[in-house]
Amino acid sequence: MHIGLIGGIGPAATISYYQRLTSAMRQEGHQLELTIVNADVDTLLHNNTSRNADAQAKVYAGLIDRLKAAGADCVAITSLGGHFCLEETVPLSSLPIVSAVAPVDAFFVSQGIQTVGLLGTGVVMRTKLYDQLEHTNAVVPDDVEDVGQAYTDMAVVGACNDTQRNYFFEEGRKLIAKGAQAVVLAGTDLNLAFDGPDVGYKVIDALDIHVTVLVDLATGRAKLSNHSLGGSA
Repeated sequence: MHIGLIGGIGPAATISYYQRLTSAMRQEGHQLELTIVNADVDTLLHNNTSRNADAQAKVYAGLIDRLKAAGADCVAITSLGGHFCLEETVPLSSLPIVSAVAPVDAFFVSQGIQTVGLLGTGVVMRTKLYDQLEHTNAVVPDDVEDVGQAYTDMAVVGACNDTQRNYFFEEGRKLIAKGAQAVVLAGTDLNLAFDGPDVGYKVIDALDIHVTVLVDLATGRAKLSNHSLGGSA
């Protein structure tokens, strides 16, 4: 199956998707059919902060049409924060959209995790993953806006310095103190901070869950209807 990615939001997350998809498919012994289009991160941030989901959905719809013209069979958005307008995008989409949000709740259940801590954009934390956690409790930082802004600043630049890294590590520790069994990287650029070091608590990267779903689709192990959130073919 030919996978289409809406990338650029932010660039580091897009690179992580590309690296992990190609690595996983190589290990599976399959060739990856992939096309990536670039969404403008500044446009997305403007539409997100102004809560203009309809405007961003129209941007996505145009990009999805380009992916379809390139031969893609489905599309994924390489940003959990970029899912803020998913409900508005689905009816405009010319391809099925493979959500990064929908699979995470089932993953937590499969791991026996009842409570998670969320780090990511302000909207992801405020809505506790867009109210998609039906079987899992979620705790968020005391100051969602400051953490969300710190995340956005890092994502736009596409790099993480030591001060930012330590800040996110400490916010994660606070979530564990609040009762979280694991800290979920609910912002795909957070791998810039958490990739590699042992922070002393369990960390789950939502990007890895999404990539697993996409690999299952790309290899034919799963059918599109099992994971898509709509969009007419």
